[in-house]
Amino acid sequence: MLKYAIITIACLPLRFEPSEKSEMETQIMFGELVQVLESSGNWAKVKNLNDQYEGWVDNKNFIYLDEKNIQPYLNVKTVLTSTINIAINPKNEKIILPGGALLPNFDPLNNTFVIEDKIYKLLEPNNQYKPEAQTIVNLAKQYLNCPYLWGGKTALGIDCSGLTQVVYKMVGIQLPRNASQQAEKGKLISFIEEAKPGDLIFFDNAEGKIIHVGVYMGNNKIIHASGSVRIDSVDNHGIYREEIKKYSHTLRMIKRIIDV
Repeated sequence: MLKYAIITIACLPLRFEPSEKSEMETQIMFGELVQVLESSGNWAKVKNLNDQYEGWVDNKNFIYLDEKNIQPYLNVKTVLTSTINIAINPKNEKIILPGGALLPNFDPLNNTFVIEDKIYKLLEPNNQYKPEAQTIVNLAKQYLNCPYLWGGKTALGIDCSGLTQVVYKMVGIQLPRNASQQAEKGKLISFIEEAKPGDLIFFDNAEGKIIHVGVYMGNNKIIHASGSVRIDSVDNHGIYREEIKKYSHTLRMIKRIIDV
């Protein structure tokens, strides 16, 4: 029988190898369901069933589920849409939840959600949004000035494709994890003059590999994670950093994920 597990801490580092010293490739968010592929001591190699990303996690931070019990955790629609919220867990303890966390069996009237018959209660209401382009921009702006962290997906540290993945997830659209994978989605837009707020803009390196992504805000502005989440100018050449008076990234392509 296949093994599954659900994440029950704010976010769980997913590493390249089964070691705390191994590089963090990404994070798995609270409430996300993983398939357990193999185990090694306290470590489990898992596949995140939301974005199909694989890696190693410490297995002390999730609840194992039988295959017959995973249905309530598949395709969960309620996503935490603020950068951070606090919930009361079944032990009556406060736990931190990051934006992008999944809330299974959510009851909006009581502001509660349920994992394995255990009730959690949010301290603040959770807004839900339709997949609209300007909403993407507004959600991305929540992360303004948050520090850059390779593999990060929360307000305490986030990378460029983590930012785009999380804000699209908040409106019900699941993107792949990496910028190069995200670039395979959507409709190609030829020039920056044709871009609209919410479009994703991708940038490459000297070898032509896509290495960066950000959200177009309109008026030749982009919000992206580079050092921190920041707003810069963008044109058909790339991202222009006003404070250093030069381009920092070279434009490769523009993609429209939400057809407006």
